[in-house]
Amino acid sequence: MSVSEKTLPLDGWHRARGGRMVPFAGYQMPVQYEGIMAEHLWTRASAGLFDVSHMGQLIITGPEAEKGLETLLPADLSSLGEGRLRYSLLLNVDGGIVDDLMITRRGGHFYVVVNGATKHDDIDYLQLKLPPHVVLDHMKEQALLALQGPKAVDALSRLAPGVESLTFMTGGGFQIGGAKAWISRSGYTGEDGFEISIPARDAAAVADLIAGQEEVKPIGLGARDSLRLEAGLPLYGHDLDHTTTPIEAGLGFAVSKQRRVDGGFAGWHRIAKEIADGPIRKRVGLAIEGRQPVREGAIAVDAEGNEVGKVTSGGFSPTLEAPIAMAYVPLGASEPGTKVSLAARGKIFTGTVTPMPFVPHRYHRKGAPK
Repeated sequence: MSVSEKTLPLDGWHRARGGRMVPFAGYQMPVQYEGIMAEHLWTRASAGLFDVSHMGQLIITGPEAEKGLETLLPADLSSLGEGRLRYSLLLNVDGGIVDDLMITRRGGHFYVVVNGATKHDDIDYLQLKLPPHVVLDHMKEQALLALQGPKAVDALSRLAPGVESLTFMTGGGFQIGGAKAWISRSGYTGEDGFEISIPARDAAAVADLIAGQEEVKPIGLGARDSLRLEAGLPLYGHDLDHTTTPIEAGLGFAVSKQRRVDGGFAGWHRIAKEIADGPIRKRVGLAIEGRQPVREGAIAVDAEGNEVGKVTSGGFSPTLEAPIAMAYVPLGASEPGTKVSLAARGKIFTGTVTPMPFVPHRYHRKGAPK
């Protein structure tokens, strides 16, 4: 481990369970336990426990917090109810994505979860741009776990009775053992599941309780990545960056209807033009012919071999038993069914634009049958 890498509260817990640790976002994190394929399929069928304590957990408060955040996010926060979550985007003046995040209205403040690799830059940016009387607290003493999969609710409801009443993108306060937990019905695998914020000092005890349920196994970063790829969910620093706009990224849903009318957020003029006229390029899903995956960095080329786009995520789908990828291509090549030529490792591969998600989401939405 390098001097600059940090350890998670559950570092010893992962190692004791055979987690193979690798550097990620400045931390040592488990990439796998028994194997990526097995862990992926277990999560799809049962319930997987992920340690996502590297993520940044922030509290943003003050009388000007809502208006201040609305200058940087394209979300309509005035319509965000107590205990409700919303996926949103931290934007720069050019409409580029500084980070993607989850924001919750919670007890008089906003609880925001940002990506681990970008959290310190996000904090600096927020402190620079928010009004002076808005207070930002980085919750360094909190751990964050994610329990994902169709049986997650069965396992967690035994330990935290009442969580079964939560629906997708809602949260509340619960007890797990002796630990106070903020639990939301959310995650980044496309499956039903929960994210669980707890004091770091309680992380091992809570992880033991959850992993002790028969439906649950610990799952590493490798399966987390293949699950989110199947779900068509972008990863910051790969599929999103500060040069990418929400419309190019296929995240127009994060620009709320009211904000499309009112504007007033960073990059609004560029984003409004792209909503009206279409972007130059667009993130698409690709089904890759053959069995060999096409990885990040492969180049999309036209008939003359000129670069016209790039693959930003790619791999073999354990669920579909076929290679899939996400790429940015010209708008004219973004319609489903379009063939895209990809150059990688001295070979040409063929991808077919396909709607995302590759594997249907199974979130537990309000009004869904139980």
